[in-house]
Amino acid sequence: MRVQSLTLVAASAALIAPTTFPAAPPPTRPAPSARILLPGVPDRAGAPRADRSGVRLGPVPRLPARPPAPPSRVGPDAGAGARPQGEGSGQPVRAADLLARVRDCRPVSRGRYRTDAGAPADIPVCGTRDAVYWKADLDVDCDGRPGDRCNARTDPHFSPATAYTQSDGRPLDAERLPYVVVPGPSDTWDHREDDVRGGSLAALVHGDRVRYAVVGDVGPSELIGEASYAAARSLGVPADPEGGGVASDVTYIVFKGSEVEPIEDTAAAEKAGERLARRFVDGD
Repeated sequence: MRVQSLTLVAASAALIAPTTFPAAPPPTRPAPSARILLPGVPDRAGAPRADRSGVRLGPVPRLPARPPAPPSRVGPDAGAGARPQGEGSGQPVRAADLLARVRDCRPVSRGRYRTDAGAPADIPVCGTRDAVYWKADLDVDCDGRPGDRCNARTDPHFSPATAYTQSDGRPLDAERLPYVVVPGPSDTWDHREDDVRGGSLAALVHGDRVRYAVVGDVGPSELIGEASYAAARSLGVPADPEGGGVASDVTYIVFKGSEVEPIEDTAAAEKAGERLARRFVDGD
């Protein structure tokens, strides 16, 4: 979990100017008090995840409906019927193809986000007609239904609740369900305005891996870069809720207007995620 321990500085006009993403060189990391993680090497110095603890936000209400857009909503039966042009290659979408598609950034956020409290606010949320995306770290969210690996013993900041719930009303299962966390609505960015909701489909890219997830939780309004235990494992990222995660180079792409119902249907998310990613890469 994250703590809203800092107030995001007001975004200046320079912050929202067009930029290149993700080719810009990484910024200097914060002073030793900030948590720095390396792939495969858990950081055990200091208080683990101390800058991400606190009370989670509750469910975020949907905004009033806007005029309908071209349908891109998917459900458990995604893939049935005619296959759109460009989806018949049979080859999985490559990480390089997705990264090429999001190389440039047209900011949709009015400011930028921090990866952790105390880190620079240097991450914009970018957007196209069909998706929003950002490049950040990955901190492990273990909240939701307690299990063998996600519980109050393994994670001192564990919360048994998630902003969105399963079809039976229970919290999500971070150990089994790959999900991503979006920042809480704020003047910086309100994900609802871009037709992102609980169950929206996301592609996660790290190295040469592409994995699919759903939007499953909502975090502090000034921080970005978090995904579930299951999502971290699927990307080959250390999933320890205290010292796991990776410090950079995870790209999050969330497809506007998409939704998996029920949210816990991982097979549907993988099938529909691949289909939407192919359409996104092909520019359909």
